[in-house]
Amino acid sequence: MSPRAGHPGHPAHTLAFVESPVQLLNVLEWAHAHGLHGTTGQARPALPARAGRPAAGEPAPPAGAPLTLVVLSPTDPMTRGQLRRMADLARDEGYRVRWEEARGGTTAPFHTVGGLAGSLRRAERIVMGDPFSRYVQLLLTITRARDLVVVDDGTATMEFVAQLARGERLVRWHRKGGRPGARDLLFAPVSSSARRRLTPSARRRVEVFSSMPVTETPDGVTVTANDFAWTRARFGPPRITKGADLVGTSLVETGVVDGDRYLTAVRDLAGAHGATRYFAHRRESAQKLHRLAAGTGLEIVRPDLPLELIARRGPIGRTVLSFPSTVVHTLPLALAGTGVRVAVCDIDPSWLTDTASPRAQGFLSGVTGTARDVHRLTAVSPA
Repeated sequence: MSPRAGHPGHPAHTLAFVESPVQLLNVLEWAHAHGLHGTTGQARPALPARAGRPAAGEPAPPAGAPLTLVVLSPTDPMTRGQLRRMADLARDEGYRVRWEEARGGTTAPFHTVGGLAGSLRRAERIVMGDPFSRYVQLLLTITRARDLVVVDDGTATMEFVAQLARGERLVRWHRKGGRPGARDLLFAPVSSSARRRLTPSARRRVEVFSSMPVTETPDGVTVTANDFAWTRARFGPPRITKGADLVGTSLVETGVVDGDRYLTAVRDLAGAHGATRYFAHRRESAQKLHRLAAGTGLEIVRPDLPLELIARRGPIGRTVLSFPSTVVHTLPLALAGTGVRVAVCDIDPSWLTDTASPRAQGFLSGVTGTARDVHRLTAVSPA
């Protein structure tokens, strides 16, 4: 999709909605791949060592920027901290950043939607990181944009593309198979409208920008590969240590994997491969991480940026161990040419909770099986 997809003679103004640090990173990758340069003309050489500017009183955005990033801020402190850092990176690249306290109270959604309505109607292209988000689905009912872009929000992108290809309602993979709740039924008309808008037509173009394997491509959807070229150009190469690092997952927090089984698996995996550090997922609870530290002896690291950037900056272990997650697809791309080996350990069916979605095992196996350039560990065993 050309950066000049709007009116002839000038770049289309793009409005991007993000709710997580990974989504914001992938918007920057998409802008880089499509030649949407910020107003600074070039990136600044260093990453500021600070937590981010406060939402209130931040300076006016630069005029003429072809991309405005709207952060629909969550309430989770870890996610907010990473988003602040990523927002600084976006500003350093010369893009506008608009921080919205979208969940800051009962009336916050009304103020946010009302304040964005004018920009939504004027935007010629909308980029979103999470088409399953009710917030994003509601905003899609307002826009008149002819170009819609979905950038990666992790493994959920694989499920979104498959559901769109099959004409199914948009449901997150770990909730699929359960009965819709009252809120789901109430929101169903908005979700249906969003799915129709995300279906290509003579009046609307749809692009999926992804590093995930896309096996079912909906008719008319353009799929563009994300190879993390911006990340590799901006950071690194990293210093490689001799040991192994382990990447955490939020599968316990989403109710898919039993907490005790996960603790045992992490302890055994770390012991078998000599891992010393555990990079926590931003959604992992403090209580669970305390148990992991006490039960495994691992150093718990709370990254202040998405792991792709942390790994690229280094130092990083010569082997990176992970359970099925987005990073088994993204880290080999971000670390291409460094010699780091990414190894993935399958989720044993016995680790799943009684309430896990019937699709959980098949989906997680698909995440592992479709990963490229990774070493597959079929069991927790010595290296």
